[in-house]
Amino acid sequence: MSMAPLFFYLFAGVTVASAFMVISSKNPVHSVLFLILAFVNAAGLFVLMGAEFLAMILVVVYVGAVAVLFMFVTMMLDVDFAELRDGFLQYLPIGALVGLIVLVELVLVVGTWGVGGTPRTVVAQAPIPTDVTNAEALGRVLYTDHLLLFQAAGLVLLTAMIGAIVLTLRERRVGVKRQDIAAQVARGPATAIEVVKVRPGQGLSETGA
Repeated sequence: MSMAPLFFYLFAGVTVASAFMVISSKNPVHSVLFLILAFVNAAGLFVLMGAEFLAMILVVVYVGAVAVLFMFVTMMLDVDFAELRDGFLQYLPIGALVGLIVLVELVLVVGTWGVGGTPRTVVAQAPIPTDVTNAEALGRVLYTDHLLLFQAAGLVLLTAMIGAIVLTLRERRVGVKRQDIAAQVARGPATAIEVVKVRPGQGLSETGA
């Protein structure tokens, strides 16, 4: 047996175990840590598949940003775990039903048969280029075939960012320091520097005199 199957079973096993620990851990901080471990091992699976660009994006975006953000939010929130445990049995039947539906859908997706028992048909795909890297191949697809959709997604994200800034901006809030860019640009040596002559044996007061 070569090394690739061994690493596949290692990464896959740790990913499945980490995912189970995410939903079974009682401490939410531990759940976030297991989620980070699951993301890292999923990135290892992408590397084994030859998709190193997706592995890098998974580590940088999800591990470096989303999971860390989850951890800080979880640590800062004052969650009443006793109240959460009291409502667990109340929503257990609905949760079990939803989990069963998701399990059936996963079986239908990854299985080799459909609802009617017919074999799964294979859709013809374009040949995978071997003379370029994954990042270059994705760049060709994004910036040629789907350029307009890529720009539309950028505009949507820009609109969401502007909306978040507008919703959180408070012009009349008292005691908040604000930045005046025009005043900063107009500053000169006369307004930025103050020369104070201090006599020997004396210090400066709070007013600078």
